[in-house]
Amino acid sequence: MCVIVYVWLLGLASGRCWSEAAEASCRLQWTPVSDSLYRDGDIIIGGLFPVHNDAPEPDQMFTQRMSRAPCQSLSFRHYRWLQTMLFAIEEINQNPGLLPNITLGYLAADTCLAERTTLGAALATVTGQEPTAWSSNCSSAPQVPVIVGDARSSASIAVARTLGVFDIPMVSYFASCSCLSDSKKYPYFLRTVPSDTFQAKGMASLLRLLSWTWVGVVSGDDDYGKFGVQLLLEELRGSGVCVAYSEVIPKAHTLWRMKNIVDIIRKSSAKVVVVFAIAPDAQALMEEVKRQNVSDRQWIATEAWVTSGDISDTQHLPLLVGTIGFALRKAQIPGLGPFLSRIKPVGPEEEPFVREFWETLFECSLQVNTSGPPRRSCTGAEKIAEKPSAYSDVSQLRVSYNVYKAVYAIAHAIQDMLSFKQGQRSPDINNITPKQLLYYLKRVNFTTPVGDIITFDKNGDPAASYDIINWHRDAQGTVAFVEVGNYDSNRGSNWEFQMEIKKVVWGGGWQNRVPVSVCSTPCPPGTWKVIQKGKPVCCFDCLPCADGEISNTTGSTDCTRCPEDFWSNAQNTECIPKQVEFLSFQDTMGIILTVLSISGAALTAAVLATFFCHRNTPLVRANNSELSFLLLLSLTLCFLCALAFIGQPVVWSCMLRHTLFGVSFVVCISCVLSKTVVVLVAFRATLPGNNLMRYFGPAQQRLGITFCTLIQVLVCLLWLVLAPPMPSENHERTHSATVVLECAVGSVAAFATLLGYIGLLAAICFLLAFFARKLPDNFNEAKFITFSMIIFCAVWAAFVPAYVSSPGKYAVAVEIFAILASSYGLLLCIFAPKCYIILLQPQKNTKKNMMAK
Repeated sequence: MCVIVYVWLLGLASGRCWSEAAEASCRLQWTPVSDSLYRDGDIIIGGLFPVHNDAPEPDQMFTQRMSRAPCQSLSFRHYRWLQTMLFAIEEINQNPGLLPNITLGYLAADTCLAERTTLGAALATVTGQEPTAWSSNCSSAPQVPVIVGDARSSASIAVARTLGVFDIPMVSYFASCSCLSDSKKYPYFLRTVPSDTFQAKGMASLLRLLSWTWVGVVSGDDDYGKFGVQLLLEELRGSGVCVAYSEVIPKAHTLWRMKNIVDIIRKSSAKVVVVFAIAPDAQALMEEVKRQNVSDRQWIATEAWVTSGDISDTQHLPLLVGTIGFALRKAQIPGLGPFLSRIKPVGPEEEPFVREFWETLFECSLQVNTSGPPRRSCTGAEKIAEKPSAYSDVSQLRVSYNVYKAVYAIAHAIQDMLSFKQGQRSPDINNITPKQLLYYLKRVNFTTPVGDIITFDKNGDPAASYDIINWHRDAQGTVAFVEVGNYDSNRGSNWEFQMEIKKVVWGGGWQNRVPVSVCSTPCPPGTWKVIQKGKPVCCFDCLPCADGEISNTTGSTDCTRCPEDFWSNAQNTECIPKQVEFLSFQDTMGIILTVLSISGAALTAAVLATFFCHRNTPLVRANNSELSFLLLLSLTLCFLCALAFIGQPVVWSCMLRHTLFGVSFVVCISCVLSKTVVVLVAFRATLPGNNLMRYFGPAQQRLGITFCTLIQVLVCLLWLVLAPPMPSENHERTHSATVVLECAVGSVAAFATLLGYIGLLAAICFLLAFFARKLPDNFNEAKFITFSMIIFCAVWAAFVPAYVSSPGKYAVAVEIFAILASSYGLLLCIFAPKCYIILLQPQKNTKKNMMAK
């Protein structure tokens, strides 16, 4: 809207040129400049400075010509910037080595810190100070070929777009928006202040260095704030730093809007707040911060307000001490201090702004005040140097130094242009065009009196250099800007950002400790973070790593599985070698099974001894003593073979345990089968004409047992030769901190054949015994064999699922238990009744009793 209004005004003036041909020149319809400083010279340099902070409200009705209203709220700091431009021009005019025989003049206007007044001041500056502008056709070159300014990015954008039509270059001293680096959009814009791109990089480096992953962002409602925050967010993308909130300071600093912003800051868990705003906006924010007494925040400042005296005063300092910010490089300009103190509010050549400045600084009145509150009178003889203020403070010359560099850059560009000779003829100073000056401005390369080398890149930007400032409280209770680091883009990406953390005083009451600003506490080693649903990546829960997985760093995003032979410790922070597990003789279970095995073997030996001692008794002779002895010997082996399953598996024990178990049980079942067959045949042989018994004599019994055993021996030999059982480490059967040492069967088919053959013999034996169960009790033992086979088959039928489902060493224990249970079943069912009669009822151990029915 502002641009349209001013272009309309210019068009109105231009139309007046053509319609009023009798007049000698165009006349301006309105001069929108609040106040300006002018000094004639061979070349006039324009200047735009926000001497005042508050511009008058515009008349939006457009029904009458707007009266000239003054701007309010003079800024000492901004007024110093304007005076620095005058000082630089005067210093150049007195330097015989720079622009000799040429005098620089100036036309510096007050922009009142608003886009509309800035654009009006710029247009008025390039069209001349007097109401009559240029010549009758309005086409002569402007009196001001270059402008120093403006301070704000938004205003600089508006001025650059408008003055670009006239090819007038401008060199800004404080407009740092990265958007102005676009040389296609703003070909006539240069600046001595670094682009905010570098400040955003440095700020992101600061947040990452201090592990501040949860921060709040507050920005001004202008191009400086919007583009600055956008750059910062781009730099933080993927870095693990999240923004808790992003608030915008409105240009109208209404109480309720500022209160809402500070309420959000106060209630947020983010302890670090980045304020990307110009000084007046930041000051309005801090006023509300002071009112609500928000004292537990670490403030991060931009170069726009980090050294502002209006914000760092004693009223705000208790809440803002420890503030860290990026400040433009500081310099000392010799002679500037005395120059600033030279002005007086009296004299024939009194400068504009001086009277207002004087009355504001000394809080007095230079004339009789008939209205308003009474104020003491000023003499005009007061000394500026004796009154501390942002105007006379030359200890933090940062923006002022940029103004100084901008004026010198223009002077060197003019000198380079005038020194260039083409055809032995220098350009006429009266015919210098802004476009020519721009050409040389972009190519300047000089050293300032302070000692800095000044150049511009292809976008009109200088090299970036910042001081990292920390707000301390000095002995007098005032702020001290302490340099704790720096950022220099010329040092390379790995060394751009440097900071001495030990020198920092922290805000938010932390003092000597780095504040913690995180959404979630970093996950300790042994855990991993899981993002909370619907929240930024910085907000997460810490879950412990699963068994067998570890995380040995803080803030791990996942857990790492341990190698095959390792397992996680109790804290899940490191992998340790797995414990070796096997059924040993020292285990409680191993001891119990060993005792049962030895007890069974001893009990079998005792039965064998009893039978041997009573081998001539009718009971022993009637039950086929030879088979009974062989059965007892095989049962002894069955009990003892269980011991081969206990202990650390080695090659010989793995090969022995299954073969010994298979052969001994086949011998045992073969003996029981032979006894069962003999009982059936003996019963059948008692019938008349039946001679079956001659085919089942002792020799045939031995041959049958040997044949059955040889089959199992052949199976075992083939097993041992082709795929023998070998020691192995079981990593799959159990997910635990132990490695189970076991004997791999080698050939599952051979193992199944071994068990199947034993089961086949047991099933045949069970069927035969079942058929003989009704024979006279005193004559045979078929009923006891039936019971023993039922127990044997039940044990081994239950063994298979129990073995498969048992983990680790318990699988071996199940197999041993099956061996012992089936062995005890055979021993007790077959021989317990006989021993009972032999030892406790010897009167029944007679031939007569054996023949009884």
